[in-house]
Amino acid sequence: MINWLKARVRSFGYAFQGFNVFFTTEVHARVHAVAGCVAILFGFLFDVSKQEWLWLFSAIALVLSAEIFNSSIEVLVDMVSPEKTEAAGKAKDMAAAVVVAAIYASLVGMWVFGRPMFQILVLTITQ
Repeated sequence: MINWLKARVRSFGYAFQGFNVFFTTEVHARVHAVAGCVAILFGFLFDVSKQEWLWLFSAIALVLSAEIFNSSIEVLVDMVSPEKTEAAGKAKDMAAAVVVAAIYASLVGMWVFGRPMFQILVLTITQ
């Protein structure tokens, strides 16, 4: 049992090493993280509902997960095919599912923050 527990703790250590590599080497990881932090800040500023928090956190997690998969696939393709080939290019292009996740997150952001931002805009214009 102790060995099993040590193995689990060690595997979490590797996962956190992976997060560290991800955030220190991938520019888009930091861009998405900053965007997620801005969304969380807006959530506090606009006092969003519990349901809206769920949507926001789900969108943030989806984008970061998609970026992790995208980056992992790109590293793997570069490793197995160091020369540029059409197949390697296709694999990297199709790994860009993060675009779909980012579009989804943008739609969630518009749904959650659209009304309060519109109200602020109207108040600013009418004053």
